[in-house]
Amino acid sequence: MLNSGADFLEILLPFIAVGFLAQLIDGALGMAFGVISTTLFVTLGVPPAVASAGVHTVECFTTGVSGISHIYHRNVDWKMLLRLALPGVIGAILGAYVLTQIDAATVKPFVLAYLASIGGYLIWRGIHYPPEHKPPRIVEPLGLAGGFLDAAGGGGWGPVVTGNLLVQGAEPRRTIGTVNTAEFLVTVSASVTFILSLGLQAFSAATLGLLIGGVAAAPIAAVVARRTRPKLLLVMVGIVLTITSLYGIYRAIS
Repeated sequence: MLNSGADFLEILLPFIAVGFLAQLIDGALGMAFGVISTTLFVTLGVPPAVASAGVHTVECFTTGVSGISHIYHRNVDWKMLLRLALPGVIGAILGAYVLTQIDAATVKPFVLAYLASIGGYLIWRGIHYPPEHKPPRIVEPLGLAGGFLDAAGGGGWGPVVTGNLLVQGAEPRRTIGTVNTAEFLVTVSASVTFILSLGLQAFSAATLGLLIGGVAAAPIAAVVARRTRPKLLLVMVGIVLTITSLYGIYRAIS
């Protein structure tokens, strides 16, 4: 019995570490939890729909804690939140439904290619971080596209929405806090759709590990969001995601 518990803990610990790191980056930068976690799952051979379902189930909790933390630290623009939330929910439901209707073997290389492109995008964002702040004009379409790609690809809400809002000149701290808070509603919508389509097969030791690590990191990340310069972290995350995803594509093709 003791050995079984030790073996389970040995399996759990790496996923706790991944969840902690992914949520620390996501909460501080407004992106990367879904991308990092799904990249890991898919690279290990988990079907894309199940991987995305598992990650979104965890994010129901991590984004909830993250949103509360960002609200507490006054990192949320409520007007922008309302503009993002409804389109994001609609996109997430559509993306989750589409992913569960496609054969996993067929979609796997495309999901990995999408994740690799997100990695390249993060590198570009880190190098070309905009210094000027102004209210963004395009918000609702970003919510719709971000919600769809996040559910269909297992990650992308943060890179698509946060990245594009920052490109338009939105103030980083409030943008990150707002996108993280809106992500809670988007994630719950995607998770409900996944559960209705797939049942409870997304729950596993890996999911539990991500949940524990992510919830532990969420309050810390909200504080880090007020103090961290994102350039270096964006570039590092982009490099890791690109290499991991390209390796996953190589394995899928070969």
